[in-house]
Amino acid sequence: MEVKVLSKTKNELKIEIVGEDHTFCNLLQNIILEDKNVEIAGYDQPHPLIRSSIVYLKTKRETSPEKVLLNALASIQELNKEFNEKFGKAAGPS
Repeated sequence: MEVKVLSKTKNELKIEIVGEDHTFCNLLQNIILEDKNVEIAGYDQPHPLIRSSIVYLKTKRETSPEKVLLNALASIQELNKEFNEKFGKAAGPS
């Protein structure tokens, strides 16, 4: 996975995530939208045969879009950890 910053302002961030498609970007968008400081967030996959997605977010007031993105990624890590633990218990010993 490669991340490229395409544009950045005080309240907006647009990045390209090379090697990712709807699977990761849909999750990322939904977690970002849970933040009350976010005005808008979305992603686009410019072409279905190219595994690359553009993620855009705009924050309200003085909130840094980079901070919102990092918080969303931390939330995803926690969700993954929780799922992994619960699946391990449900699956039992191997």
